Amino acid sequence: MILSSSASRFIVTRSFSSSSKMARSALDEMTESGAFNRTPSTFRNFISKEKTSQFPAEPGRYHLYISYACPWASRCLSYVKLKGLDKAISYTAVKPIWERTKENDEHFGWVFPSSSTEEPGAEPDPLNGAKSIRELYEFASSAYAGKYTVPVLWDKKLKTIVSNESAEIIRMLNTEFNDIAENADLDLYPAHMQAQIDEVNEWVYDMINNGVYKCGFAKKQGPYDEAVEKLYEALDKCEEILSKQRYICGKTLTEADIRLFVTLIRFDEVYTVHFKCNKKLLREYPNLFNYTKDVYQIPGMSSSVHMTHIKKHYYGSHPSINPFGIIPIGSNINYSSPHDRERF
Repeated sequence: MILSSSASRFIVTRSFSSSSKMARSALDEMTESGAFNRTPSTFRNFISKEKTSQFPAEPGRYHLYISYACPWASRCLSYVKLKGLDKAISYTAVKPIWERTKENDEHFGWVFPSSSTEEPGAEPDPLNGAKSIRELYEFASSAYAGKYTVPVLWDKKLKTIVSNESAEIIRMLNTEFNDIAENADLDLYPAHMQAQIDEVNEWVYDMINNGVYKCGFAKKQGPYDEAVEKLYEALDKCEEILSKQRYICGKTLTEADIRLFVTLIRFDEVYTVHFKCNKKLLREYPNLFNYTKDVYQIPGMSSSVHMTHIKKHYYGSHPSINPFGIIPIGSNINYSSPHDRERF
């Protein structure tokens, strides 16, 4: 059911008013056992190709707020690029390192630069003049008490958040804007493959996408040991699958590849060191490594990867893990170098 603007804000407000102890950043999402437990997204409206929809797919109406550092936001930007929606949906990137979002409390999160030259790749908020992503959430719902995450898909007309759930945003971008997309024929979630894509997404999300966070944010040895074992079990599974076919679901690029890619591209530079995922490097997996280069080289994909922002964020925003904020030199892998995936 698609809610009206006033109704959706009312329901969001009611649900948050009783959740004052909700996590306000990923670092707060811990169980008593010391395990990381990601809480669900909260704004879940849908854009539709139907003209009578509350959120119709109109060119120029929507704006995507992202961080290049965030894998969930980056996959949304990937869809804008792959589908050829640059002219229809504008976007703005925040600064990579979390900063204090209000003077009167201790919350640190995504903030906008004060000028377009302060942080290369990041820009001030062009729509609302917000200083932080937090301000956008509070503008959309005055009683909001959850996390202030990216991506944020913003409706310029109704001046509210349509969605902050990346898995649903990419589905909207895949189908609902096809009348105005420059690459409308690209279908990353085709009907005949949906069951297979959903199945792959499920274990890739649990064991890899979210798995690296379960490793990195664990506060006790047991949860870390369990998460890292599952992570490498899943990476080994991917390596085996990709030894027989070009993409994770077969011969065709799909949503599942984009969702897997955003973690793989960050693996050696960040997760291996910062999140203690050091049993094996990505580049020690021949098929996974070349697969990552293959996806990176698809026109539009590389523009969703800003490695400087990625490294600045992880090493600079988690003082409980990296208290001095030192950024390791890294391997500076050239993902534009030749790969061998054309053999399939």
